[in-house]
Amino acid sequence: MEFIFTTILMVCLGIVFYLTVQALPRIEETPAEERGFLERWAHSEMPEKIDAAFNNFLLKFLRKIKVLVLKLDNMLARHLQKIKPEEDKRPTIDFKEISGQNKEGERPE
Repeated sequence: MEFIFTTILMVCLGIVFYLTVQALPRIEETPAEERGFLERWAHSEMPEKIDAAFNNFLLKFLRKIKVLVLKLDNMLARHLQKIKPEEDKRPTIDFKEISGQNKEGERPE
């Protein structure tokens, strides 16, 4: 059932695309003198330059934010290390010694 709906949708989109392509030659290009300010600006190189400058600014800004976050993380880690309670240095129990096994895993005779 889903396949049928998908196929119908694709056929309809194809028909709309075909009709749009057929109508394109009838659309006339307006001369540059008759275009408005925003349309002339959109077709100029300015949006690309603004986009490149914004991307450059954003890249530098995000790198600085990353450095600040890493510095904050280091500062918090040092602070947590200072307030962390000291662990008790209890001697570890050697179970091999208690069971009577030596280093080779054999019991002494």
